[in-house]
Amino acid sequence: MKVDCFKCAYLRITWEPAHPRACEAHGFKTKQIPSAVVKQTSGMECLYFTPKRGTAK
Repeated sequence: MKVDCFKCAYLRITWEPAHPRACEAHGFKTKQIPSAVVKQTSGMECLYFTPKRGTAK
């Protein structure tokens, strides 16, 4: 299953131009989509993905 960070409860927008996205579960900020960084560094899909409350699927 491909993880969609925009549907994840842990995605945060930082408003920092150098690091506009953050993952609270993993504790890092990035310019890329956090799930892509996790996949690139670990070779696995993000295991912390949690759907936002009130969203389908």
